[in-house]
Amino acid sequence: MSEIRKKTIEGLKVGDTFTVSRTFDEEVALDFSNMTKNFNPVYSDETFVKAKKLKRKVCPGLLVGSLVTEIGGQIGWFASKLDFRFRKPVYLGDTVTCSLTISCMAGKGLTEAKAVCRNKEGEIVLEAFLKGYIPVGSEIQILDNSVPGYPIP
Repeated sequence: MSEIRKKTIEGLKVGDTFTVSRTFDEEVALDFSNMTKNFNPVYSDETFVKAKKLKRKVCPGLLVGSLVTEIGGQIGWFASKLDFRFRKPVYLGDTVTCSLTISCMAGKGLTEAKAVCRNKEGEIVLEAFLKGYIPVGSEIQILDNSVPGYPIP
């Protein structure tokens, strides 16, 4: 069970922060593009990349955004709003660290959070604002006893 899942079971509070990191290589980006049918040439065509005046091939933005959903999925967050703000491109081979902080909690599990993703230089590449429902009441016990269909780190 992940540390994020354990903390969720123990009880979340405003100010809790969770962090994950991932390196986005060309193979993962290609898999994502094939799955989503998003074949933007900035992901794969060096000539197009140069014409756009980019340093090198770019990682799909929603793939970078999946860091936010990785944390949310470990929490068991049921999202009702997710607002991404893409600040800088993430290049293939970059490692990105995402920190999600719970900013507001209301009744019935309604929760808001902000996530910030940074590249290895510390530059903000993505900001996200989330709203949704975290597990409460009997959902916590179910979460504690659940066996996911895939490994959770």
